[in-house]
Amino acid sequence: MIYRMDHVGVVVEDLAAAIAFFIELGLELEGETAVEGEWVDQVVGLDGVKADIAVVRTPDGHGRVELSTFHTPVATTNAPKAPVNTPGIPRLTFVVDAVDDTLDRLRAHGAELVGEVARYGDICRYCYLRGPDGIIIGLVEELN
Repeated sequence: MIYRMDHVGVVVEDLAAAIAFFIELGLELEGETAVEGEWVDQVVGLDGVKADIAVVRTPDGHGRVELSTFHTPVATTNAPKAPVNTPGIPRLTFVVDAVDDTLDRLRAHGAELVGEVARYGDICRYCYLRGPDGIIIGLVEELN
């Protein structure tokens, strides 16, 4: 039995920049900490892990994103900046009050529009953008 989805985790290179991006999006910083030791090595399947993590949450308190940056071990590859339709590429989607305003604010934090802002009938306006380290973010503006 599943009780709920707890959070989504994303590894980033620049933790401070990622925190600033998600705060600009409208999430709230829940907390930050450093992790290391046998327990984290066991969880992630790597040896000698030293990482910093931050958790940001949606204003309603139901959605959380864990942002982490690893100091050790050093990553051997970078995440692909593959197209949105690539199997296994995650997307984090948020409902916002105004897509255009949100997109303008996030551009100051390096966000790049993937395609265009598109209208889906009288239901919503929707777009994808690339955030920190190429994370794909969906923005939905409901039109009711």
